[in-house]
Amino acid sequence: MRNELMEMLEERKDEMIEIRRHLHEHPELSFKEERTAAYIADFYKGKNVEVETNVGNGYGIIVTLKGQLPGKTIGLRADFDALPITEETAFSFKSSNEGVMHACGHDAHTAYMLILADCLIQLRDNIKGTIKIIHQHAEEQPPGGARSIIDSGKLGELEAIFGIHVLPMAKAGTVGYHSGYSFNGRTYFKLRIQASGGHGSSPHKANDAIVAGSYFVTAVQTIISRRVDPLATGVVTIGSFDGKGSFNVIKDSIELEGDIRYSNDETQAVIDKEFHRIVGGVEELFGVTCELTYTPDYPPLYNDPELTAFVAETLEGVKDKNITEVREFPRMAPSDDFAYYLEKIPGSYFFIGCTPKGVTDPYFNHHPKFDIDEDAILIAAKSMGHVACSYLDMD
Repeated sequence: MRNELMEMLEERKDEMIEIRRHLHEHPELSFKEERTAAYIADFYKGKNVEVETNVGNGYGIIVTLKGQLPGKTIGLRADFDALPITEETAFSFKSSNEGVMHACGHDAHTAYMLILADCLIQLRDNIKGTIKIIHQHAEEQPPGGARSIIDSGKLGELEAIFGIHVLPMAKAGTVGYHSGYSFNGRTYFKLRIQASGGHGSSPHKANDAIVAGSYFVTAVQTIISRRVDPLATGVVTIGSFDGKGSFNVIKDSIELEGDIRYSNDETQAVIDKEFHRIVGGVEELFGVTCELTYTPDYPPLYNDPELTAFVAETLEGVKDKNITEVREFPRMAPSDDFAYYLEKIPGSYFFIGCTPKGVTDPYFNHHPKFDIDEDAILIAAKSMGHVACSYLDMD
């Protein structure tokens, strides 16, 4: 079956590219992917699968493919939302939705998964077990779609789950993997500091919110430098400090917003504790009132070591002409809500090199000029196909 599947995928490479370009031209933001979801659901019409739409807190789709032979149950996930970015490419299929762009590769993810799924459907008589294809909405916008799909209870029987992300960290043909903690977790915060305003000539009659806020900005950086294990990773970013006012007026209130990243659950716990302690200290030290919104978005992404080794060994052993290199990638700082699946289901999230041909310094994901080598789409399909065949013992 494996050889037949790979031949089918190779024959449909152009179709994958065509789908990717269609989706790239018609991107939709997280939780607003109505047309994209309809396009995906329509693709499966008349096929011998069960299709569930509007799964979770948005337009999630779960396609259940039951093989003719008994076996395990696995999940394969691909996301399909775009980003609020104005595209700066010259593609003939450039985004037609102003201010929205597939700048992260989710168009490629969906394209490979649709064709892979269709080929597997045609081979269902040889499939041992059940494959759930998870077309996930809203990866880019917290709270994301993954957790709500898990909470729907429709994945409870999964024994393993696998996902892929295209990354311009290597040329097409390279598959990357990383065991254990692989992506950072992320928390959003907003802090409003209420003091009392006054005239710049009489600071003793006021209580300066900007001074309190400035102290807070400096103090929270000591969490990383003095409270987090130097061998772990943590970042506290103050992305917005809204203290604008008149030059001779002492501000009575300010608002700060930011982003916190952490490499593992232990580091998150340390940062959470120390962050709240400092907020309380600012209130006590400056006599102000603090209103804190503190929302953990996505947890650190933890790849199951055994299944990640399985992925690496499978792809190293198949001797596929399109997969030229399989190597370990470093742990990375971005976040992805695939982490929620991995909290509940053992699995692995691995990576497909997509640096455009002839480019030595590619634009990374989320850049308005982001591009991929479209050969990577076939490599993604074949890599996931190999993993599914090996896990379900379908040679």
